[in-house]
Amino acid sequence: ISFFQVYIIQVSVGNYQWTVKHRYSDFHDLHEKLVSEKKIDKNLLPPKKIIGKNSKSLVEKRQKELEVYLQTLLVKFPITAPKVLSHFLHFHLYVS
Repeated sequence: ISFFQVYIIQVSVGNYQWTVKHRYSDFHDLHEKLVSEKKIDKNLLPPKKIIGKNSKSLVEKRQKELEVYLQTLLVKFPITAPKVLSHFLHFHLYVS
């Protein structure tokens, strides 16, 4: 049995709020694409931690850091989010 943590992140854009659920590896993949395509700061994503990665306090801390990461990206791309970010945030489910 393999165990992996899924982070449930609250996203806010204007008056809209919703949650997204992703593993850390999903955030890492998103980040790699944004670094190469949009030249965002490589150090913006919280680092991957191995030791104690499933402890409750670390999970809660990382969840908050990942929320800040996504909010920072939304501030950086206020008009049009890059396609990879829009998909990650499930914009396609909310845009009519």
